[in-house]
Amino acid sequence: MPRESIKGLFKLVKFNLNLLVVITTLVGFLIACRGMVQYPLLWWTVGGTLLAACGSAALNQYMERHRDAKMVRTRKRPIPSGLFSPEAALAIGLLTGLSGVVMLAIMVNWLTAFLALLTQLIYLLWYTPMKIRNPLNTLVGGICGAIPPMMGFSAVYGYLPLGAWLLAAFLFVWQIPHFLALSWMYREDYKHGGYQMLPAQDPTARFTFPIMLYYSLILLPIGLSLTVFGYSGWWYGYGSLVLGAALVYLGYKLVRGKQYMDARRLFFATVIYMPLMLLLMVLDIQPHGQSGNFPPDTASINGEAGSSPAIEQY
Repeated sequence: MPRESIKGLFKLVKFNLNLLVVITTLVGFLIACRGMVQYPLLWWTVGGTLLAACGSAALNQYMERHRDAKMVRTRKRPIPSGLFSPEAALAIGLLTGLSGVVMLAIMVNWLTAFLALLTQLIYLLWYTPMKIRNPLNTLVGGICGAIPPMMGFSAVYGYLPLGAWLLAAFLFVWQIPHFLALSWMYREDYKHGGYQMLPAQDPTARFTFPIMLYYSLILLPIGLSLTVFGYSGWWYGYGSLVLGAALVYLGYKLVRGKQYMDARRLFFATVIYMPLMLLLMVLDIQPHGQSGNFPPDTASINGEAGSSPAIEQY
């Protein structure tokens, strides 16, 4: 395959973007393991998640190919540019996406496979069509981004403990200021493409900017909840407060100033904020047996009562 086609394939499946999906799944997995990692299970979980996510991305570009051709930001994507035919993109998306779900079902567990399939269905059948019909589509898209860390937990436990829901809530809330800032920056482009993004329908940002500040504020207690419930330590907790306060400050400046550069600063701040938070979570995972705040489901890591079949495979 020519080098240009390989680059195009990576763009078609949004490989770089989906690495973040894999990272959030990995973080959920590592927090659930609490330092007792089952590496074969980890590789199958990561591999299946990546395939499922890449398949969804290719199918999304297939569905949006005509609108992508109208937007400056997306007209050079593989299908509008002619690098891949729509039929080839459809085949790649179906094969890759289904392979990921099947891999998770066979090598991990049925719950994790179901969550992957659910994410695909929400993304392709609900979120993608909703983008041209309703400005609240960002909330639906946030669900898709919140499920991958739950898959990391379900791979380890075989069910969804409290930590899975806390981490999912954290990812969901973070996506709102992140994507609203992005869509504000490109609001005219989205409008030209026919997408009903909130900033395109709210030219004065009367609702958009306060919503971004509101969700930035919510990140503070949700981020700290992982420490409160014993999934991460207080080094992470202090870091989450500092990083969260910086995000709130930028959101406040945006509400007061309503300038393009303020929106741009907040967007890039969210880009930096998330990997730093995930890194802090992993570096300050509370090992099994060190905290009285551990939920009882940690017993499954040791193969005791309630152990997940996925762990018992290894």
